[in-house]
Amino acid sequence: MRITSLLSNLIVEQSRFQVLYDKLVKPVPSNDPSKKAKGALPFEILKQVIFADPTVQMPENFDVDGASVEDMEKVKVGKFTQWLLKSLVKPSNEELSQIGNIEGVDPKSPEYKTIVKEFRRRYLEDLFKMNDLLKKFESYKAHIPQESRDINKLTPMSLTRVITSIPEDVVAKKNKESLKKDIRKEREGYSHPGAEVMKVGADYTLIKIEGTGDKQKEAASWYGGYYDYQNGESHWCTSPPGSNYFMTYAKQGPLYVILANDDKGLVGKRTGLPQERFQFHFPSDQFMDRMDHRVNLVELLNGPLSEFKDEFKQEFAKGLVSNNSKTVDINYPNSSAGKFVALYGFNELFESLPSDIDKLHINNTSKENIALDVPESLGKFTGLQSIMFTNLVKTLPDVFDRMPNLYFLSLTENKQLESIPESVADADMLNFLVLVDSNPSVKIPERLREKLEEDAPMFFTVM
Repeated sequence: MRITSLLSNLIVEQSRFQVLYDKLVKPVPSNDPSKKAKGALPFEILKQVIFADPTVQMPENFDVDGASVEDMEKVKVGKFTQWLLKSLVKPSNEELSQIGNIEGVDPKSPEYKTIVKEFRRRYLEDLFKMNDLLKKFESYKAHIPQESRDINKLTPMSLTRVITSIPEDVVAKKNKESLKKDIRKEREGYSHPGAEVMKVGADYTLIKIEGTGDKQKEAASWYGGYYDYQNGESHWCTSPPGSNYFMTYAKQGPLYVILANDDKGLVGKRTGLPQERFQFHFPSDQFMDRMDHRVNLVELLNGPLSEFKDEFKQEFAKGLVSNNSKTVDINYPNSSAGKFVALYGFNELFESLPSDIDKLHINNTSKENIALDVPESLGKFTGLQSIMFTNLVKTLPDVFDRMPNLYFLSLTENKQLESIPESVADADMLNFLVLVDSNPSVKIPERLREKLEEDAPMFFTVM
């Protein structure tokens, strides 16, 4: 049975999680015995949709991200869940046309299916926006035209139009009522329970939110202004009360909020916090302004936010080594590690790397004419097996005799490379030395030349 048919048979007001799970997630045997039984929706997606419904009810301190099928029995499904599911699986032509041209396209064709797939990806990514729209739908329902009050007759796009057409005086009145509840009468600087004021600088204040508790979650909402971006607060997905996104990010690492010390008379109307604010999350490489637009982190930290460079150095350093490995793979200046180099320099990079790495690969893809004198600290990485320096080296330290496991040394596209250190000949395990597109006049020690000629496995090229 098609998923849309299944959904139409569900009664919203009486739906329990188990009903939805049995109908949509439980594997259904295929008529074709060669095909594996599967459900219409993955369990995690069903969860996402359920918690996007602002009317859903759950126990206090409920672990949304980690909830199992059994845990979900404690959740009371909200009245908008079925509408959210239908909007996901059966999008309107108007919505699909925002993704690609569907006019005359056969719904069974791969092209049409690709458009639907991309719609669903975006829909799931923006579920927190649906949550916000549905809250407004509930709040302003008395001011919505009668013919638009049935959610089942609306699509996400038409719901957006309904909400944005609500008279401004109605919105202003509602906001005024909310502001009385939300603005804090007393505030010690920018402090808030669940957050730490790390540094009050000359122009900005740095706040850290670390942990996944209720206080931290509320702090993220407050510093973000409860997602009330139309009133000068933030558009951050971590700021709506009850947002699942906070837990997703907080589990990976701390959130940092930066607020201007001088609000210049521009403040959020719900919190009184300056409109100029930023939110940084290093594990996901997301650095956003108030409206959730990506900022140039290197420019900011080398410019107006330079007073926080030292505070962020350790966060950058955590991302220098690949997860669950001892590999350092840096594309300068585009990767997170590349940002570290752009901010702190190559010398600081070598000082900050853990000494037990076994692969060190640095590739300069910029148009900068870098002529790096690799520091002596390269010698601390005694476990290195592979080194690749591309388009950045001028000189190398004479420390390769400290690397008994080094078998691969690539120094390609280093036009300014002057010489190969004598100690490279003492790297007993070295099997490959690559100098493709480097300086053709590079000086190679005679002892190393002899070893290259005698040892057949070694590969040596100068072009």
